[in-house]
Amino acid sequence: MSRTQPSNGALTSLESALAELLDGLVAVAPVSVPLEQARGRIAAATAELAVPQPEWNRAVIDGWALRSLDLAGASSYSPVPLINAPVWVEAGDKLPDSCDCVLKAELVESEGPIAQAYMDAIPGEGIRRTGEDISAGRPVLLDGRRIGFADILAARAAGFERVAVRSPNIGLIDVAAGDGRLLTVQLIADLLEGAGMRVSVKTSARDAKSIAGALASHECDLMVVVGGTGFGRTDATAQALSMDNALIAHGIALRPGHTVATGKRGPVPVVALPGAPDQAFAAYHALVQPVLDRLTGRTGRFGITLPLARKISSTVGIAEIGLVRQEQAGWMPLGVGDLSLDHLRMADAWLAIAADSEGYAAGAPVEAFPLRMA
Repeated sequence: MSRTQPSNGALTSLESALAELLDGLVAVAPVSVPLEQARGRIAAATAELAVPQPEWNRAVIDGWALRSLDLAGASSYSPVPLINAPVWVEAGDKLPDSCDCVLKAELVESEGPIAQAYMDAIPGEGIRRTGEDISAGRPVLLDGRRIGFADILAARAAGFERVAVRSPNIGLIDVAAGDGRLLTVQLIADLLEGAGMRVSVKTSARDAKSIAGALASHECDLMVVVGGTGFGRTDATAQALSMDNALIAHGIALRPGHTVATGKRGPVPVVALPGAPDQAFAAYHALVQPVLDRLTGRTGRFGITLPLARKISSTVGIAEIGLVRQEQAGWMPLGVGDLSLDHLRMADAWLAIAADSEGYAAGAPVEAFPLRMA
């Protein structure tokens, strides 16, 4: 495998570094998890339903089960006598075979020798037809899609107790900061776990030998290192990757986060993030997230496109990560390329500005990706 580590202070393009990380990478094998642990993870293919949901026509309101043909012309001024006696059903009950609608209790007079209806109905009114929720032959969960509350609901309705997901094992290595603070590694752990990953955390001293040992001790699908990626005297993460010829690049044309290092240990990609929270945050979304998407088989990410409330300027030759907040029907830029903690906590979404762009004019429609899940 070729290595693209820059020399003489040159920066590797984000596109080039990402292409090498993704080269040859395939989705991990599915695992079965209890349904209550599935939300937020990425679904793998599930068996097709053998029977439709619901399996039979079912009442969705309490009332009288009837044939719609028997109700033609019925109104409060001209009630229609019912030849066939109505059948009382509760919401959720199976509908009698001869019936195709349900009327509320007050719309049918059942006292006396002959019942009569005070309103007509169309077929299907007040009921849920067979297969109207999910037809037979369709999967409950869609392969490659993030599992949400509606997916859980559908799986429960179909009687599933476990589902198949792709949940890569991530080795997270904390190259201990000199002040002992864990802000950044905790941020990245939260992001990974929120994406449905299985995360194991190890701490390493800041020397190259210790970092290399921590990398070698992890059995995982992706390694993420936090800290020690700078060009200072105590930064040794890139050196550790070089020790076993695993380094792809050190120094990416990305802002914030230009000191990122990337590599591969055999088939396992490695992304080493800077220790500063904003730089790690930006590099996570630019480099780690696409790797997770490939490992989970995620089918795509869809942002929200809104006009910019204010101009965004960007430096040509550097990919930049920005944060925006939704105000009325537009995106208000909070920060681009330099992200404060206040920007991070106030942002609704993030966006990427390509290296060949000078930015976006006010009013230009831009796509941003939500940071908060409902």
